[in-house]
Amino acid sequence: YGKSFYSLSILYLTDMVLDSLGSSLQDALGRISGKRGKLSEEDVQPVVKEIQRALLESDVEVGVVTEVSDNIKERALNTEPAGGVTAKDHILKIVYEELTDIVGESTDIDLEGQTVLLAGLQGSGKTTSSAKMAWWFEKKGLRSAIIQTDTQRPGAHQQSEQLAEEAEIMCSADPDADDAVNRAREGLEETAEADVNIVDTAGRHGSEEELINEIKDISAEINPDLNILVLDAGMGQSAEEQAVKFNDAIGVDGVVITKMDGSAKGGGSLTAVREADASIAFLGTGEGVRDIERFEPDGFVSRLLGMGDLKQLSERVERAMHEMDDEDWSPEDALEGDFTLYDMKKQMEAMDNMGRMQEVLKRMPGLGGGLMDQLDDEMLETQEQMMTQFSIIMDSMTEEEMQNPDILNDSRMERIARGSGSDVADVDQMITQYDQMRGFFTQIDGKGDLQQMADRFDMGGGGGIGPF
Repeated sequence: YGKSFYSLSILYLTDMVLDSLGSSLQDALGRISGKRGKLSEEDVQPVVKEIQRALLESDVEVGVVTEVSDNIKERALNTEPAGGVTAKDHILKIVYEELTDIVGESTDIDLEGQTVLLAGLQGSGKTTSSAKMAWWFEKKGLRSAIIQTDTQRPGAHQQSEQLAEEAEIMCSADPDADDAVNRAREGLEETAEADVNIVDTAGRHGSEEELINEIKDISAEINPDLNILVLDAGMGQSAEEQAVKFNDAIGVDGVVITKMDGSAKGGGSLTAVREADASIAFLGTGEGVRDIERFEPDGFVSRLLGMGDLKQLSERVERAMHEMDDEDWSPEDALEGDFTLYDMKKQMEAMDNMGRMQEVLKRMPGLGGGLMDQLDDEMLETQEQMMTQFSIIMDSMTEEEMQNPDILNDSRMERIARGSGSDVADVDQMITQYDQMRGFFTQIDGKGDLQQMADRFDMGGGGGIGPF
């Protein structure tokens, strides 16, 4: 029941904003979905073309795109699907294998005491990433700390302290420090009781040579167990040059790709990862300290192609379920009884706990690439603001009104509008939305209907990457 409710929350959200959009890549795959046996040039070329488009839109370097697409085409034309495997699944398997060969496996992260050094340019998100990684280790049962060694950027120490407080982790930062190497050594002494120390370093200052020399000196002083390069997902193909320079200086063991919550998909980092002979460790998916994901090759490949990421979507559902623990309400109330305004409010809270709309939607199979481009940020932000306003309106309603909204009349609606600082038109809009949502939920009479609804969005496991 719990997962059904939260899955329906996602399905309703998707249904609400995606009525008429279509995916060119999904369309190309759909044309061969029922075919079996060896594929022809006519079958393969449209798929390869759309894959090239998706990868180029994701900032993957042209040479890599050409190499991958040539390999996909050759394998698709010269190998036959195994018995019982459709042409669509056969070519998806080839695509997955070719791209994961470039992406590589996830960086090996030991869940034991260690020191991690973060490197990268100013503005790449190192300081935020240090707190996110420390939070991630804390959730794995390891006491973590961040050590700020940036003596150049004003406010760096304050930012670290604020993030550490939010993440509930230790922090060593000194606003008066003027020697980064001494700061690193002293910081490790201060946080000696921590299991994992994340050492944040300066970005660009003075000259690039100064930056490189400083980070080399810090690395020599603290002898880190892991060197992590932090790259902005929107950096594009210039990420390759940065990877080479930092790798030559200290050796890069893994990469964190930040700002994956925007339109960038991090394709430019693929070449950087390959040039540094490293692999991806984490993805930063938002501004909060909890907005971090362990890198999973299949999900990353799916998102590069605009085909969603059901695994990460499922993890968001699990987190929402945990955060929605309420003794006075359960998902069964919404799925078995009459759908009330209280149920609607809980559904909106569930969607809010899953993260920003854009983040949830782009993990839905078939909603990436060109589709997400058609959903501008302003439109999604308006939807989020609308749900926030509806929640405020509901806070001004009585329990009787929440459980039985049919009793709302003009005088009640005027009172609710005054109490919530809204207009009567806003209250009326909320009731209209509620009626639509109630109609959506009452359509789901059983598992068959739920599966049918999931199939509409290709959530059933036959249309994504890695179904084998």
